[in-house]
Amino acid sequence: MEEANAPSRGASPLPRPASRPEAITEVSRHTHERWSSGILELDRVLGGGIVPGSVVLVGGDPGIGKSTLLTQVSHHVSGGGSMGSTSPVLYVSGEESVQQIRLRCDRLGVSSANLLVLNETDVGAILQHAAASEVGLLVVDSIQTLFDPELGSAPGTVSQVRECAGQLVRMAKGGGPAVFLIGHVTKEGAIAGPRVLEHMVDTVLYFEGDRHHAYRVLRAVKNRFGSTDEIGIFEMRAEGLAPVENASAALLAQRSPHTSGSAVAATMEGSRSLLVEIQSLVAHSYLSAPRRLCTGIDYNRVNMLVAVLEKRLGLRLGDQDIFVNVAGGVRVLEPAVDLAVAAAIASNFWERPVEPNTVLVGEVGLAGEVRAVPQMEKRLGEAVRMGFTRAITPRHQAAPRHDIGGLKVERVATLAEALLASLQAPAA
Repeated sequence: MEEANAPSRGASPLPRPASRPEAITEVSRHTHERWSSGILELDRVLGGGIVPGSVVLVGGDPGIGKSTLLTQVSHHVSGGGSMGSTSPVLYVSGEESVQQIRLRCDRLGVSSANLLVLNETDVGAILQHAAASEVGLLVVDSIQTLFDPELGSAPGTVSQVRECAGQLVRMAKGGGPAVFLIGHVTKEGAIAGPRVLEHMVDTVLYFEGDRHHAYRVLRAVKNRFGSTDEIGIFEMRAEGLAPVENASAALLAQRSPHTSGSAVAATMEGSRSLLVEIQSLVAHSYLSAPRRLCTGIDYNRVNMLVAVLEKRLGLRLGDQDIFVNVAGGVRVLEPAVDLAVAAAIASNFWERPVEPNTVLVGEVGLAGEVRAVPQMEKRLGEAVRMGFTRAITPRHQAAPRHDIGGLKVERVATLAEALLASLQAPAA
C-alpha cells in the first residue's frame, strides 16, 4: 500500500528556481548613495535623503499639502532648484489634468524641462512611460486612482490598490526609479486601502496638522532606511511649504507668559528638542458629564493626570470642563510633557500663572511622583537657547554632563513640589 501511494520515480522533478540562497557572510555590503530631495526637513525624516529604488508612501488629510510637497520635491530633483545633480522626474496624477498641475507649478514657482507631467490611471501605461523616459523619480498622485485593466474591480478597491502598488514596487526594486505614492486617508486618519499597502513600501510618512493653522508636521511611522523618531516641520505659505528652521521660536511666538493655564514643556522629536506651549482651560460644567477635550495630546493621558491632581493634591475637578491644547497645531506623544500639562491645569483652576521664563520637564506617575526622562541635556540646552532662565526637572534625573549656562535647575520629587515651585503666589 505504501508503494502504491508513493510518488512515481519517473515523475518530472520540480522546476529549478532562478534564485539561490546565499550565506549572509557572502552578501555584499554595498549601500546606495542617497540623494537630497532639496528640502532639508524631508531629508531629515527620510533618514538623510532619498534612497534609489525606494518606495515612499505619503498620507494625510485632504488639503494638508501632500501634492504641494511632492511638487516642490519634483522641482528640486529635476534640476529646478539649487541641487548639484539632476534627474528626470515623472509626476503622474489620476486626479488632476496636466493643466491643473501646471497652474499649481506656476503658483509654487516650479519650472523645469526635466519635470514631466502625465494624467494617467492605467498602471501598465505608467510603467511604460517611466521606463521610456528613464526617470530617477516617479510621483503617483494618488495610488487609489490607479487600476490594472486585467482586474475586473474598480479603482480604489483592495485588489486594485494591492496589485498596482505591487507592480510599482517591483519596478523600483528591479533597478527602476525611486517612487513616491500619495495615499488617501480614512476619516479615522489611517491610509485608505489594504493594510498590506504599508507593509509593501519602504517608508510611510504622515502629514499632520490643521488646515486652519500654518504649521504642518511630517512624521515617519515606518522607515527601512532610517529612524521613525524624526519629524519635519513646515509652514504653509502662498508660495508653498517652507521648512521651519527654528521650530521652538515659531511655536512660542504668540505665547502669553503671564496668563493662567499656560505652561512650556520641552519635548523630544527624534534628535530634535522642541519647546511647546501647553494650554488649559478649566471651567465649571453645567452638564451631568463634564467635558474633557484634548487637541495635540493623548486624551487618556490627560484624564490620568486629572485623576492624579484630584487624588494626590485634592483639586476638585469632577464638576469642571477641562480643555487641553498644544498650541500651534502640533501633536505631542511622549510622557515628558506630563508635568507641564498638570501645571497648566492647576494654573487655570487656581488662576495662578506659571512663573515666566520657566520650562517644565518630567513624567508624572500615579502616586504623584515626578519621574526622570531621557535626553535631559538637549531639552535644557534648547530652553537656554530660547531665553528661559529656570527649569523644573525630576529630582532623580541624572545630573547633566555639561554646564547648562544661565539656567537655574530646580529638582522636585512630587507633583505637589513642582506646582509649589512653578506657580506664582496667589494675588493678595
